[in-house]
Amino acid sequence: MKSKQISQIRNIGIIAHIDAGKTTVTERVLYYTGRSHKIGEVHDGEAVMDWMPDEQERGITITSAVTTCNWKNSEIQIIDTPGHVDFTIEVERSLRVLDGAVGVFCAVGGVEPQSETVWHQADKYLVPKMAFINKMDRIGADFFRTVDMITQRLNANPLLLQLPIGHEDNFKGVIDLLEMKQIIWDSDDPNTDIQTSDIDDEYADQAKDYRDKLIEQVAEVDDEIMEAYLEEAPITIDQLEAAIRKATLQLKLVPVLCGTALKNKGIQTLLDAVVKFLPSPADVPPIQGHHPETGELVECTAKKKAPLVALIFKVSMMEGRKLSFVRVYSGQLKAGVDVYNPTRKKKEKVSRILRMHANKRERLDTADAGSIVGVVGLKDSSTGETLCESTAPVLLEQMEFHKPVISISVEPKTHNDQDKLDQVLEKLMAEDPTLQVKQDEDTGQTILSGMGELHLEIITSRMQREFNTNVNVGKPQVVYRETLAKSAVASAVFDKEVAGQRHFAEVELKLRPLNRGSGSHFRSKIDPDIIPETFMAAIEKGVKDAMEYGDLMGYPVADVEAVLTGGSYKDSLGTELAYTVSASMACREALKKGEPFLLEPIMDVEVFVPESFMGEVIGDLNARGGKIESISSKADSQIIAAIVPLSKMFGYSTALRSSSQGRGNFTMKFSHFDKS
Repeated sequence: MKSKQISQIRNIGIIAHIDAGKTTVTERVLYYTGRSHKIGEVHDGEAVMDWMPDEQERGITITSAVTTCNWKNSEIQIIDTPGHVDFTIEVERSLRVLDGAVGVFCAVGGVEPQSETVWHQADKYLVPKMAFINKMDRIGADFFRTVDMITQRLNANPLLLQLPIGHEDNFKGVIDLLEMKQIIWDSDDPNTDIQTSDIDDEYADQAKDYRDKLIEQVAEVDDEIMEAYLEEAPITIDQLEAAIRKATLQLKLVPVLCGTALKNKGIQTLLDAVVKFLPSPADVPPIQGHHPETGELVECTAKKKAPLVALIFKVSMMEGRKLSFVRVYSGQLKAGVDVYNPTRKKKEKVSRILRMHANKRERLDTADAGSIVGVVGLKDSSTGETLCESTAPVLLEQMEFHKPVISISVEPKTHNDQDKLDQVLEKLMAEDPTLQVKQDEDTGQTILSGMGELHLEIITSRMQREFNTNVNVGKPQVVYRETLAKSAVASAVFDKEVAGQRHFAEVELKLRPLNRGSGSHFRSKIDPDIIPETFMAAIEKGVKDAMEYGDLMGYPVADVEAVLTGGSYKDSLGTELAYTVSASMACREALKKGEPFLLEPIMDVEVFVPESFMGEVIGDLNARGGKIESISSKADSQIIAAIVPLSKMFGYSTALRSSSQGRGNFTMKFSHFDKS
């Protein structure tokens, strides 16, 4: 396939709430651009872009998929992103490398919570956007209510380029407010001809009103149109389109179109609008980086003959091989040539360059500025790192990743699985920066932490499907601590023959409780002539061994001081073994007498939630035994700081989502141990 001029390239993402119809829109785009010859349906598990078995079974997008297609002499590179909040990282890293985005909204649900999240992510990266109001044929569809929600919830300035003709079962086409024509789809057949004609009389007045509003809106953001509008001079379609494109690129307007992707209506006009109004790589400001040594600002222009600058925005394991997804910002990436990674200060070889079509690929010799491609051969480089030339090093801004908020424990089912588990987890972490793995020293469990219960469910499913590693999954065990309510004294004598040698020791200990967070300590209050100094280390070891397993439930003992208050020593019979054992026996006896009780881990929790949901969220935290420390505000969210017992936080991710319509999130870290 011959490469296009950079001005003919469009790098766009399809973003939206789960179930708004992103993947269905993408499937139609692939069909109408000739990229695929059969429409794959999400509900049948046959969507081209949802190629993972878990995606096909669940009917949702889990991983962002990349494809390239052509429309009217333009090359459109599309990333179809997930809509579920657990996979927000996939949207975040896709938006980092895209030039434009199409927000898909359900005409029934309107602007849903995750739509807000992904829209604001696009705002963060200054990505120009268009809106496609989908599912106009559904019962309850309301085009104008959805447009109002875009204004109110997204703080956007929607510009209506189309009006729907009919709605719900009667939806049959759109009125093009630029051309002032009506476009009718005769049937739901994807191959049906589009009928373009003059606007029917019944819609003429409404169309004229909205055409006038469109010109007024554009005039407010464009001086040339404003001048013509005030002078009542004729305004051509070309002038309007140029002004809309300019305002869209400046994030002043959001062009709005509508249709029903499932019934194959509105996709061709959407493609036309993508080409007309969304930017090419040459239209967006040059990305800026820094020289890794001097810190000097470097501007990377989207030119083929400039030095190479590219960003790895995603790493994926496909058929056991590492595939890096790369956006080339300037210069040219060539197969078989070394590139430099300034983050790791080492060279990497680009073995192969691939044009991606979901999980299928096509080999390329080169990738020019503006391209999004797959690269094989990068051994050490990972997500968020820059590739450049060693003679012109540039470091692009690193990507930020969210901290995991929920954990599960995994244990291999067989010895065979044990051998594979570490390697599999390493591969999954390389692919997903929001997945964290650690060993719990107290329980020996492998703990997986991620963005939500669905996220971790998918990870464990992939372990089995892709890597043939079977694991038992459970919630991580809460590791409590034990301490004493009062001081206690106990003594023990060890007098035995072991391996033909007699061992003797007598130890008296006093245990006393300490303040929370003090830890456990040992000290001696006796003279060296009662028990020689050489045995102190052995006595301390016996005490520490005993405190590893408390008397109540076998948890480690915390916040207790053990004081050596007495004992005795016999010449030639006193041994380290005897003093270790007798100290351990005395300590265990004193722990029984000291009225032990449990301490549980208390977590510092920060909840970020819109103000309208605060009452319900605070009520839930109180019900979990939480204590609200402070409430503050930041941007559009309220931040509730609380301390909550860890044992009450399992399942909180789902509960918070339910009580805040998916718009709340939280962070959690260990604070201290306290009485349960």
